[in-house]
Amino acid sequence: MGSPSLDRVPVYLDHAATTPVRAEVVDVMLPWLRGGFANPSGAHRPARRARRAIDDARDQFAAALGCAPGDVVFTSGGTESDNLAVGGVLDGTGGVAVCSAVEHPAVLRVVEAAGGRLVEVDGSGRIDLDRMGAVLDDTVSVVSVMTANNEVGTIQPVAEVVEVVRRRAPGALVHTDAVQAAGWLDLSEVMGLVDLLSVSAHKLGGPQGVGALIVRNRGALRSRQLGGGQERGVRSGTHNTAGSVGAGCAMELTNQRRSGDAARVADLAEQLRTGLGDAIPDLVETGATTRDVDRLPSIVHICVPGVESEALLILLEREELYASAASSCASGAQQSSHVLAAMGIDPALSFGALRLSLGYSTTGRDIGRAIQVIPDAVRVLRERGRA
Repeated sequence: MGSPSLDRVPVYLDHAATTPVRAEVVDVMLPWLRGGFANPSGAHRPARRARRAIDDARDQFAAALGCAPGDVVFTSGGTESDNLAVGGVLDGTGGVAVCSAVEHPAVLRVVEAAGGRLVEVDGSGRIDLDRMGAVLDDTVSVVSVMTANNEVGTIQPVAEVVEVVRRRAPGALVHTDAVQAAGWLDLSEVMGLVDLLSVSAHKLGGPQGVGALIVRNRGALRSRQLGGGQERGVRSGTHNTAGSVGAGCAMELTNQRRSGDAARVADLAEQLRTGLGDAIPDLVETGATTRDVDRLPSIVHICVPGVESEALLILLEREELYASAASSCASGAQQSSHVLAAMGIDPALSFGALRLSLGYSTTGRDIGRAIQVIPDAVRVLRERGRA
């Protein structure tokens, strides 16, 4: 491993945690940060102007997702959207919540806290539809299954999930956490199937701290945040005008460029898999590795036998290559992955997990550098372990 260089160009492979803000997004936000300070709930001209800007952003989300503008509820991000979807239904209707065992903690913890039911997944992270059907009954009020997993990238069969729910628990609402999927999948078909859908701007090249919950059935959802009644009473609180404008721009740009970005990133991800597999023969790829299970084009998730993730990440950081071991949702702490555990991955193997996530700004140079740096770091750690 070389020594750190001040002029070395960093390689950022943690887009699943957050993406760089797009230049166009910064441009549309700046006027609102500098002078558009009026409260959109007010009655005067500056307030009305801010409110129109938020409504325009709502239109951008609706056009990209295939829903009505009135269905778009702006939130502070994916976590709040997930909490509002699952917890809001439980607060409004009671009943039982069901989710897959590989959900984001923003869903999983709400379901667990409410004494809900978890559904097992297979070795690729795909939900077991038979087991899900077995836990559904008339007491279930909400079922949450993510569109695509944020750690290993496995795409869930949402259409099949919805079909099972409608048949076995017809009174239940279906929520999908599409935060990780929104950058790579056309969600209009999914939106036509589910009742609730969560997205977050900072996964799309938008600002952090802004997201949306798409609500097609407001009657069953109780607000968890009381106050001035903004967002038609579903989510009170002063609007983040600049953030909403930036989020709308990011959503629109993502929708326009998704197809080209996804194809390019899929090619880069395959180069990364091949290069690392050739250089580290005992590397184990996790997630959807077979043709019958779909995965996001952006995530390469591997486990390196005999190597500790935390030590590997430290060496990679010294070379200015930035990645993660799992989900980046625990205040920077490295914790064991509940996703890998649910998939049945040997704990000793999951100890060496590495998530490499690509984004719209990833280049071929980034991938070439990763193929060089990661195997070198693995060799250094293994040599230390033998010493």
